Amino acid sequence: MLWALGLWLALFFAPLAAGRFTVYLLGVILVTGLLAMSLNLLVGHGGAYQFHHGAFYGVGAYTAALLITKTSLPAWVGLAAGPLAAAFAGLMIGSLCIRLNKLYFGMIQISLGSLLWILALRWYDLTNGDDGIHGIPLPEALSGSGSAFTFLLAVVGVCLLAMHRILESPFGTTLRAIRDNPQRCAAVGIHVRRHQLTAIVIATFFAGVAGVLFVVLEGSVFPDMLFWVLSLEIFIMCLLGGWFTFLGPMLGAAIIVLLRTVVGGFTEYWTLILGVVLILLIFFLPEGIMGAGHRLRLYRRRAAGPPSRGGDRAAG
Repeated sequence: MLWALGLWLALFFAPLAAGRFTVYLLGVILVTGLLAMSLNLLVGHGGAYQFHHGAFYGVGAYTAALLITKTSLPAWVGLAAGPLAAAFAGLMIGSLCIRLNKLYFGMIQISLGSLLWILALRWYDLTNGDDGIHGIPLPEALSGSGSAFTFLLAVVGVCLLAMHRILESPFGTTLRAIRDNPQRCAAVGIHVRRHQLTAIVIATFFAGVAGVLFVVLEGSVFPDMLFWVLSLEIFIMCLLGGWFTFLGPMLGAAIIVLLRTVVGGFTEYWTLILGVVLILLIFFLPEGIMGAGHRLRLYRRRAAGPPSRGGDRAAG
């Protein structure tokens, strides 16, 4: 993890060394990567197939935008309320879906998440419909692109540390055990549904944080944030980077955002290239990029074998 810490420290100086568009692109990667990692907490580590995770991303963003633009509350209150609203939505929807397993769980989630999308799209008096909400006033401390990026980087860093702490805790270990064998966990007295519902609330809270950071980055929100296509895209990010790893989804988010930006500048068919990459990945690297790297390191350690006793005596 030392390389990740070094990269994070280097990013703090990006606004001084890089151009404005590069800083904006890095901000998009950070926000999208946090969203993908919040989904991976459920899918990769919890085994819960949350197919409409983007809906909670939109709930967090819309809550912040509406509180800032429709009320006289300070902007910081709206930014703080976004993740809480997303976690509450996750609790309500999760409570309805948690009784079902895998595919059925995901299908009901898509249906309920689509209801949230329809509300954002059709409730013109509140959300401005498909026009979205633009020109959201932010605190003066976040008015500059450099200060906004530093805020994004700090919040994402805290969220990643919190996620890592959660996954390394006994709760995270139990969550992975439920992913691997829920029947055996239930047989030894673990309350499977309660743990999964807790994981849903935690993951949707971090999705709400990503939604609030989108507001800070873009100054606007729109209904497509709650559409199922975005949920599919972040699911692909987890698969691409490695959904059984911690930072794999962040890598997957960086690859897809860069593909969309760089390749999309030359052709509108950048998704065709993404499809080819995914086909090759499924055939040759089913664990994802970071998952394959982890497996390669384990293979090298096993090939090296333990040091011989004779060598130990000679060294002594």
